[in-house]
Amino acid sequence: MRSAIVLVGGEARRAGGQEKYFFIYRGRTFIDRLLDTLRDVVDEIVVVAKDPVQCERFEQIEDIRCIPDLRRGLGPIGGLHAGSLAVHGSYVFVAACDMPCINGDVVALLFDLAGDYDAVIPCWDGEMLEPLHAVYRRTALVEYLTEHESLSLRAMVRSLNTRYVGIDLIRQVDPGLRTFININRLEDLDEIERLLDRPRGS
Repeated sequence: MRSAIVLVGGEARRAGGQEKYFFIYRGRTFIDRLLDTLRDVVDEIVVVAKDPVQCERFEQIEDIRCIPDLRRGLGPIGGLHAGSLAVHGSYVFVAACDMPCINGDVVALLFDLAGDYDAVIPCWDGEMLEPLHAVYRRTALVEYLTEHESLSLRAMVRSLNTRYVGIDLIRQVDPGLRTFININRLEDLDEIERLLDRPRGS
């Protein structure tokens, strides 16, 4: 069984206080685009919100569960903790809600590369990682997040038995690397249009 965790609980400071998952791109919200992609790849989807009030915003969406953070104020680490306890799959894909162009074939590739690793992390180089576009072994997440000192995703990744997947391999599936595009402000939507209109592979 394969699961997915979608983190929506940020405070939206860089988005001017607006909730990024309801930004509209080409007629559909970010969250709808993301969930539709994941439904083709995983068996269950858990959305992690910051509190029960935020969970209410997702009540109308079918085929998902929305849960609140168990420990608030910890950023993505808190969302991962709650999500890893809620999902049932042996491996879980983790995504941020501000990535409306995630490629299902890339997600499937990361699952396929998991093997006996605790984490499969796309990396641009030795320092630039994509820990919120990655696959993790659920039990490894639970073990680490139950007792940890750092709130850094990088520290978590470094502590696990991690397979780093170079961008060149992912480019074979997604030549434009559009899967990694993220939007923090409404003004960035103009930029995403420019990026997506480029010739594939450029």
